Amino acid sequence: MNDNSQFDRKLILENGAVFYGKGFGCMDERVVEIVFNTSPVGYQEILSDPSYTDQGVVMAYPLIGNYGMAEDDYECDTPTIGALIVREYNGEPSNFRSKEPLEDVMKRYGIVGVSEIDTRRLIRHIRDYGSCKALITSANTPTEVAENAIKEASLPHDAVSRVSRNRFQKYDSTEHLYHVVAIDCGMKMNIVRSLTQRGCDVMVVPWNARVRDILSLDPDGIFLSNGPGNPEDVPEVIDAVKELIGTVPIFGICLGHQILSLAYGAKTYKLKFGHRGGNHPVKNLLTNKIEITSQNHSYAVDAESLKKTPLTATHINLLDNTVEGVECAKDAVFGVQYHPESAPGPQDSSYLFDRFIDWMKEAKDNA
Repeated sequence: MNDNSQFDRKLILENGAVFYGKGFGCMDERVVEIVFNTSPVGYQEILSDPSYTDQGVVMAYPLIGNYGMAEDDYECDTPTIGALIVREYNGEPSNFRSKEPLEDVMKRYGIVGVSEIDTRRLIRHIRDYGSCKALITSANTPTEVAENAIKEASLPHDAVSRVSRNRFQKYDSTEHLYHVVAIDCGMKMNIVRSLTQRGCDVMVVPWNARVRDILSLDPDGIFLSNGPGNPEDVPEVIDAVKELIGTVPIFGICLGHQILSLAYGAKTYKLKFGHRGGNHPVKNLLTNKIEITSQNHSYAVDAESLKKTPLTATHINLLDNTVEGVECAKDAVFGVQYHPESAPGPQDSSYLFDRFIDWMKEAKDNA
């Protein structure tokens, strides 16, 4: 029998599997959807990515916290991740850019942490059985009480409305070449940076902004952001995109890519354990080149359903052949499932922002 007396926290999965560890950060009891990320660096960007809202992220890399938290590396103002689960937590960071330890940030924003977990065993369990609900609680919580808490809890379906801005917000470039309206479903800040660095002034609008208000801004292009949860949970955005198609070029990333596909009549489905990491190989079907990509998503676009729409697949995942990109050249519309803005991850796919610029330029020249 294992001696778990040195642990003060435990993680109980929906199927009854139990993992013991030590708490850090916020010490609340919490039900999360358990997922894993294979990135060796970038825990600050992961912690502050709104797409992880309500999820407990297991970090595959064994040492987390060693370089602290830097002011310029946040992907949102208020992190909403459910929990961070690690093998070893380092609370004494060594990095000249660090302003505070990871645990201090987690306490400030109510993010639950568990260390000393056997993350290798846990990640293999998720790969075998899939993502599921999990309870993080005291090591002394009776099994029956924990199982009832998991059974009675339901994963929220309102994550986008909770992480989206509730007002219009402008980000200016130095060149002012194009005006992009970005629909915020939980957008990472590096997307804004990627656009403004290319001369785009970006007006970020709430997820439920009305079409007439978006068009009244006279955009050169429309951007559909990443975000948390099931794309079918935001029919308001899907309906808005249906009306916006054909007005100006549209570019969608991650959840935005899924929403775009749904707007054209395609279908989406939930993956067994999703794609989360910084080294996913994707084949560009237009160039036959392989890109190493940053990914973070639970849902994918159904390839068969695309055949009944004007969309064509432009990219595929080489690990499982899932759809990674779509486009309709006639409507100047395209989307990708992965993250060309990285943060964290490689920037092999940053050319997609340049493509968006080219399509906006072409549309303006032909107007």
